[in-house]
Amino acid sequence: MNAIPWKDYSLVSNDGDRGPQTHPTWYAPALDRKTLKALMKRSDRPALANYALWIGLILALGALTVATWGSGWGLVWLVIYSAVHQSATARQHELSHGTPFKTRWLNDLFFHFSSFITLSEGHYYRWRHARHHTHTIIVGKDPEIQSPRPPELISLLINIFNLKTVVITMRDFLRRAAGDLGAGAHFIPESEQRTVITAARVYLGLILLIIGASLLTGSLLPLLLTIGPRVIGAPLYALLHFTQHAGLNEDVYDHRLNSRTIYMNPVLRFLYGNMNYHVEHHMFPMVPYYRLPELHELIKDHCPPPKRGLLDAYRDIVPTLLRQLKDPSYHLQPELPDAAAKAA
Repeated sequence: MNAIPWKDYSLVSNDGDRGPQTHPTWYAPALDRKTLKALMKRSDRPALANYALWIGLILALGALTVATWGSGWGLVWLVIYSAVHQSATARQHELSHGTPFKTRWLNDLFFHFSSFITLSEGHYYRWRHARHHTHTIIVGKDPEIQSPRPPELISLLINIFNLKTVVITMRDFLRRAAGDLGAGAHFIPESEQRTVITAARVYLGLILLIIGASLLTGSLLPLLLTIGPRVIGAPLYALLHFTQHAGLNEDVYDHRLNSRTIYMNPVLRFLYGNMNYHVEHHMFPMVPYYRLPELHELIKDHCPPPKRGLLDAYRDIVPTLLRQLKDPSYHLQPELPDAAAKAA
């Protein structure tokens, strides 16, 4: 039996009457204007180096998968390939802000490439994610709330492999291709709606070509190397992504209370595009991902202590979700440091 949500999480349009009726300014630590401007400065060099390594790894691991296919090693390399491949999800997210590259066409090129290989059409995603930043975890406004209360644990577990997401994505592709934007009608400007519909049709066409290639070659490899990683490589990204907001408060205009920063090792930071600095990213979304560690050092005295890795984060998240099954009003309350409390 499904639990009854304690709030109505369905979306309303920007001028809808649900959610908080006052709209205060989001909290942000005071930063020197010159310092912030320097942090927001974009550069092609660090982004190209990072993306060249990523693409190189995808090509090398894909080649190893093909060369060893039919053996146990083929499956091993496919899993590793898929995990690196799904770094595209974090990259699409950052690219949607237009911040990694100074050169706009490079940003757009990698954005639409990342969007396709994650089966998350770019035009639609950009508008949906912009709404998430404008109304972060504001019920009725944010289309990206990860775990409505009380949590549906079975659904969350199934989606570790993106099974629910893929089904919903394909349903929405078909709907948008037929001209029905669904929930997107609440956050996509009327002037952009035709572009979103056309893009959905293009995506469906490309997916059909990939399926056709597998049928013609009599091999699953075309599917496994393109669409497959969305499922096979999903668990690592799911574990990373769920830490962003899970268990934290709703309907508050303070990213320190609804977002989470976690210290991670360099490998995970590479695959996750530095999105472990999530409080910082939400406070200053126009700071490129490669400058987030610097931003963190500047504002950490105004923010809750970061979690020390994924295990530390899930020690908070799992008990909170279990408690929310019985008490959906319960949430974590991050401890603000003295400097932040005095400034608030």
